[in-house]
Amino acid sequence: MSATKAAGRGRPVAASGVHGARSWRRKRRAEQAMVPPAEFRSYYGKPVLNPPVWTAPDIPGYLFLGGLAGGSSLLAAGADLTGRPGLSRVAKAGAAAAGGVSMIALVHDLGRPTRFLNMLRVFKVTSPMSVGSWLLSGYVPAAGVAAATALTGRLPRVGAAATAGAALLGPAVASYTAALLSDTAVPAWHDGYPELPFVFTGSGAMAAGGLCLLAAPAGESAPARHLALLGQVMEMTAFERMIRRIGMVAEPYHVGRAGTYVRIGQVLGALGATGAALSGTPALPAGQPRRILAAVSGAALIGASVATRWGVFHAGLASAKDPKYTVVPQRRRLTERAAAATSHQAPHMPPG
Repeated sequence: MSATKAAGRGRPVAASGVHGARSWRRKRRAEQAMVPPAEFRSYYGKPVLNPPVWTAPDIPGYLFLGGLAGGSSLLAAGADLTGRPGLSRVAKAGAAAAGGVSMIALVHDLGRPTRFLNMLRVFKVTSPMSVGSWLLSGYVPAAGVAAATALTGRLPRVGAAATAGAALLGPAVASYTAALLSDTAVPAWHDGYPELPFVFTGSGAMAAGGLCLLAAPAGESAPARHLALLGQVMEMTAFERMIRRIGMVAEPYHVGRAGTYVRIGQVLGALGATGAALSGTPALPAGQPRRILAAVSGAALIGASVATRWGVFHAGLASAKDPKYTVVPQRRRLTERAAAATSHQAPHMPPG
């Protein structure tokens, strides 16, 4: 009986099926790919981008301290308006110290103080570095005068004016470093430009609130607790949105040294925010237990802000070294533009 007749009567054609399967397997083995998966390399093994020349701890420290200073000045102005002198002194001292050390870290990374002075020769609104240099030049003296008058009790009117000036410049000081990073071609920084200022502003608010929870009198720390919680939520929300939006370019934030810092920051931020919230509940006994919990929470929040800045810094360095984070997004954008141009050029056929 022929195979066709057997098939027509509903009988399985076992021999033909086995032969076909064996032939398919032999053909698949014979057609194994001989070309290895593509690797994104540049000429002579060099990166597509020149990696940033910034180094740690100068630049990530500069990023962190600027955020801490800006948030502390804002908190100090609020403390003055609500009659909390202890909180005001701690916030002003923290702002002056953080702002001064931040400028020192920047000058040290530049190599010579004259390079910082040269940036003040012109004001270029399209340059984040130029704008930032002028911001620091105005902010650090104002924060220093505000702290000196608060600690000595002299010249209160001058101190009030300096406090207002520092508070006015504080948010810009806390966030302009995000614009500084985003203005580069480094993929992990540049692609996150819409969210990175919110990440840095939230991180700075979290650090400022944590500092005052750690050092300010317990009875005056409610504004610091609220600012810290607001900052933690802002940083977490903006960072997660950035990670989801930029896709594969976000990989350096999850692996290597940067990934370790980011995970540490997330854990410390969650622990610090939880402790800060609990330290303000009436259910917790007043006195030493509440004070200890607030101090530990404040230290955790400061550590979370530090870890976030170091994580962002090292993620940028890693993305600049690997060509795929530059090449793949460029190819995708070119493909999307070509497809959009083709769709616009296609003639519109009238309905049939």
